[in-house]
Amino acid sequence: MNPLEQKIGIIGGGQLGKMMILEAKKLNFYISILDPTPDCPAHAIADHHIVADFDDEEAIRQLAEQSDVLTYEFEHIGVDVLIQLEEEGHTVYPTARSLKIIQNKHTQKQTLQGADIAIPVFQYVQAAADIADFAEEHSYPLLLKSCYGGYDGKGNRVVQHADDVNAAYAGLEGDHNELMVEEFIDFKCEISVIAGRDVRGNIVTFPIAENLHQDNILIQTTVPAAITSEEENQAVSVAHEVLQVFDGKGIFCIEMFVTNDGQVLVNEIAPRPHNSGHYTIEGCITSQFEQHIRAIAGLPLGDTSLVKPSVMRNILGNTGPKPARYKGILEAMEIAGVNPHIYGKTEVRPGRKMGHITTIGNNLTDIKEKCQKASELIQFEES
Repeated sequence: MNPLEQKIGIIGGGQLGKMMILEAKKLNFYISILDPTPDCPAHAIADHHIVADFDDEEAIRQLAEQSDVLTYEFEHIGVDVLIQLEEEGHTVYPTARSLKIIQNKHTQKQTLQGADIAIPVFQYVQAAADIADFAEEHSYPLLLKSCYGGYDGKGNRVVQHADDVNAAYAGLEGDHNELMVEEFIDFKCEISVIAGRDVRGNIVTFPIAENLHQDNILIQTTVPAAITSEEENQAVSVAHEVLQVFDGKGIFCIEMFVTNDGQVLVNEIAPRPHNSGHYTIEGCITSQFEQHIRAIAGLPLGDTSLVKPSVMRNILGNTGPKPARYKGILEAMEIAGVNPHIYGKTEVRPGRKMGHITTIGNNLTDIKEKCQKASELIQFEES
């Protein structure tokens, strides 16, 4: 089959799915999505929308039957049926077996540890006492995590003192959920490497992004990252190792800590395009979304060169829940180099990612200021 005649199925119709489709449509791919929300962001541009839950096995099978390749825009989906589909001959990229490992943060870390990839010290938690025992060896503060689910700070608790252990354990419902504890890394900066691997095993990486979080939610990404060439080489080398370990096909995001002594540690992996890679839409010759489509469809990988220094800021909800009505977008667009992206979510909620702004230019200080100003202009109407 001509690779351009393939039909692509995407599990998830949020902003990542929408941006995948925008790139796929440049090559006229037929796209089906599965998402429980009838008016999800990707609905308006998908060729076919199956309205069903992400773990609805019958619906996922329906999507597979009408697609030549399946992919997904986030990790928390029905993976067991995807494994069955692979065994039956369907194509799933990134592979369902790699997704099953990555879905569980503990098995993800075990796999990285087994491959001698540097990570924070961690331990599985079966009772609150395990956290205290871990602290005796590694001291406070510690980071307590849910093994499954969790994003944008949800599913994490910082344990500052022994007195916080029981509350943190209860807060993450430790008696009912699988938990793990990690040493708290005093990092110089947080970075991410967006890397793509095609069906033939070729790997390319994008310019390294430096990430700033606010209330555990990514608020700003700056490229190029303010790291040394040695740290950059370490990070790229680690990204290559990760994609080999997980037999990655498609886009992977490898989030990392750079410590004060120049060590690079893997924090978490996302087997999909990532928020910190949004800058690539304007900032690189090939975006992460185009690269993902190229990789899973068996097309040649694209040039990842940086066009110009870039800053991306998320547009986060600060009110609601209520209907999303924006203001200030026109004023933001008057700023040279500013590119707003509005996801099309109909309801705004505090902390919800409603869009992002990318600003490109020749001077990082200048474009940071422009991006900050634009993000302050874009707000939500009170009524």
